[in-house]
This record gives sequence, C-alpha cells and structure tokens, in this order.
Amino acid sequence: MSAAGRLKTVDYEVFGRVQGVCFRMYTEGEAKKIGVVGWVKNTSKGTVTGQVQGPEEKVDSMMSWLCKVGSPSSRIDRTNFSNEKFISKLDYSDFSIRY
Repeated sequence: MSAAGRLKTVDYEVFGRVQGVCFRMYTEGEAKKIGVVGWVKNTSKGTVTGQVQGPEEKVDSMMSWLCKVGSPSSRIDRTNFSNEKFISKLDYSDFSIRY
C-alpha cells in the first residue's frame, strides 16, 4: 500500500543561531511552498520550536529543511524531533508564526 495518503505530525526544536535571522519567516515560507501546516515560534532559550503536519513525504521534506537549510543567515547546530506519529486528520488549516 502506498504511503502517499498518510498524514504525519512531528514536533521540532532547532538549535544554533536561529533567532534574529528571519528563521521563522523562512520556515513559514518553506512550509507553504512544500504544502504542510503547523506553526513556528522563538523560545526564551534562543531556539526555534514548532510543529509540522501533512502528508508523510511532505513532512519528511520539511524535516530535512529544518535540519540542513534554514534561513540564509542562520546556523543550524542541531534539530531535535519528537512526538512523530501518524494522524487521521490535520489540527491546523495553515502554517503560522506564533509569538
């Protein structure tokens, strides 16, 4: 059976120089380009955290972007993923920046 229709959710936290470098804006743009939903926000400890949901292969693409690409002036030291699981429906209708 094809996995194309399966929806996946994952929480993420990105460590490195990821605040003050337009990381959230680029994350929102990439998410909308790929076609995933969820959110992104800065934390008080200097990381960026959020959640991504969508078709499995699109979520995987976004996870790769969060590990390797980021915004042009960011430096990603590491990205931690947690609560990765399949879901029956999306919790969000779009991707947003939270404050």
